[in-house]
Amino acid sequence: MRIMEAQAVARAWVAEQDGLEGAYLSGSTTWLPAGAELGVGSDVDIMVVTGRERPKLGKFRRDGVLLEVSYVTWEQLATPERVLADYHLAGGLRTDTILADPSGRLRALQAEVERHYAEPQWVRRRCAEIERRIADGLAGIDSDEQVMGWLFLTGVTTHVLLTAALHNPTVRLRYVSVRELLIERGLPDAHEELLEVLGAVHLTPERVGVHLATMTRAFDAASAVEAPPYPFASDITPEARPIAVDGGHALVERGLHREAMFWIAATHARCATILGAPAPGYRELLADLGATSPVARARDTLAFLPRLRELKELILAGPPVSSSDTG
Repeated sequence: MRIMEAQAVARAWVAEQDGLEGAYLSGSTTWLPAGAELGVGSDVDIMVVTGRERPKLGKFRRDGVLLEVSYVTWEQLATPERVLADYHLAGGLRTDTILADPSGRLRALQAEVERHYAEPQWVRRRCAEIERRIADGLAGIDSDEQVMGWLFLTGVTTHVLLTAALHNPTVRLRYVSVRELLIERGLPDAHEELLEVLGAVHLTPERVGVHLATMTRAFDAASAVEAPPYPFASDITPEARPIAVDGGHALVERGLHREAMFWIAATHARCATILGAPAPGYRELLADLGATSPVARARDTLAFLPRLRELKELILAGPPVSSSDTG
């Protein structure tokens, strides 16, 4: 299925919802050509604008497309400046993907965000905000039970570089995307540094395959449990299995096994939360990532931040000049 066809399904779902104050497409499909194929494990993200905070609706299937619906408040979208300073919100409104806007307020906001999105002052503001989130979050990790905190904050290091380059700060494929960026910019060794901070730099395809298999068994067990509501609950369901499981296999088959480890680990950790205890293989996964002590690993990621800022400045400086460019 092509992206334009998948987005048409999202548009149809929005059209059926009564009383929406606003809605727009977000996520990875908005960064790709409309005629491109929807990738394995991809969903279509819809942001619904509301007057008050609401829990995420999550993932569900509609006409063969996996939709994911989240909510954003008008307070979060109060001014163009507020949106431009937030890398998630700015990325979603950098182009016109509006699905519903009865008042016209959303379209006026989007036009201002699009006009200023690529200005250096706002790119730097967004990068600085991500760095602050990483530093503050890691400083708050004081228990070896906080695996998810360390893992996701370490993964957000990729978002600093992707944001600096005006690329998609994607979630599941963040290490794949930053690899492509750093190779494009002549910085392949920097990608190895990011994988080292994650703890995956040394992993072989065979070892990642073992972790993918144990995560799959944990996923199938957790997705059969009627668990209490979690922010990520819809990610651990039969409908979401193509993302967590099939998407992981697709990366390993492409030789991107180390990059796959971020989402394999995140999914395994989420399954442990739902199951109330780690599934077989989870402790071994943490040991392979060197993450049996998230407190210690948080310190490692904090120590990497000065180097991350150096890499950010190289990205902000633009692509390297080739000999053909200099004549």
